[in-house]
Amino acid sequence: MKLATLVLQDGTVIEGQAFGAETDAVFELVFNTSMTGYQEILTDPSYRGQGVLFTVSHIGNVGINLEDDESAKPQVSAAVIRSLSPVVSNWRSALSLSDWLAQNGVPGISGVDTRWLTRKLRDGGTQKAALSTKGTSAEALLKMANEWAGLDGRDMVKEVTCDESYRWVEDEGSKWVKPVISDQLSVVSRQWSVVAYDFGIKENILRHLSSYGANVTVIPADTTSDEVLALKPDGVFLSNGPGDPAGLPYVVEAVSRLIQSGVPIFGICLGHQLIGRALGADTHRLKFGHHGGNHPVQHLPSGEVLITAQNHNYCVTAGDLNKDEVEITYKSLNDDSLEGLRMKNKPVFSVQFHPESAPGPHDAHDIFGEFFKMIEGKHENKI
Repeated sequence: MKLATLVLQDGTVIEGQAFGAETDAVFELVFNTSMTGYQEILTDPSYRGQGVLFTVSHIGNVGINLEDDESAKPQVSAAVIRSLSPVVSNWRSALSLSDWLAQNGVPGISGVDTRWLTRKLRDGGTQKAALSTKGTSAEALLKMANEWAGLDGRDMVKEVTCDESYRWVEDEGSKWVKPVISDQLSVVSRQWSVVAYDFGIKENILRHLSSYGANVTVIPADTTSDEVLALKPDGVFLSNGPGDPAGLPYVVEAVSRLIQSGVPIFGICLGHQLIGRALGADTHRLKFGHHGGNHPVQHLPSGEVLITAQNHNYCVTAGDLNKDEVEITYKSLNDDSLEGLRMKNKPVFSVQFHPESAPGPHDAHDIFGEFFKMIEGKHENKI
């Protein structure tokens, strides 16, 4: 294999073997602790502008298939791994990880001491980094990393949102998300109309919404509140997405107006952060973010603990929320950060984690049902 060079903004130089595309890339380096699901991780639009350091030691053994993408292409800027499998062995595989990344212009580096590097980021915090798989010098890469503007305050959503509205028809449940049985839950008593903001939405979220029989319309991030309300939705969904919520004032304005309209709203990850900002709270950067499929969160009203999938670098500042209007529903058991909220007098709630998993545990799947119960309750109150 050819040589690859990874340089962090603090001057750390790491050499390894190149795979994927032959190119240079600059990004924010974060680590992900999921044990499986590298294809879903690499295609998650929330990673736009970031390189992913995988803590699991062996990557690429099941190749890449045509079914498990969370978006149309890999969204990461780079992949950093310990060991790249020399053999692809899975009946669904269409091509190797290295070939797939090469086709999509994404570089990778293997042979890295990922345990050491993860501990460095955990102890010192997230860093900007630059990677070359085409022979660029370490000195030039260090200059690239330090001159890069980074993600704080930037609008990264505009790079991943859809260009125009569309109806989700590809999966209505699918073999990965089983349709909800109508005699088990009253929330599917009719086909609800859901408008889903695309801030970088994962396809498995759309599968979950569709599994309840919803008619899902996906809309671009810059859609105004008036345009949303003109669609007469039964509920509005705010998706995950990349970057800093502080860089999206136009979305915060739309969310604030939608909250005032009384339409039921459910937000995940970035959508949760945007609801927090619309309610007057600030958001702040976490030291090294939450990225992985094994994060424990506690549901405060019941005391129940869920193991969740997470992918975010920013967090709603809990102390800024008006406790007369907002109930904090979930907290992280790793660092006590805010993981969920619900308005007391309006049909609005959100979670910081990813109940759709993909990849990750299924503990939180039923949270989608809470959204449809809220829609059902809103409808019944109108009758």
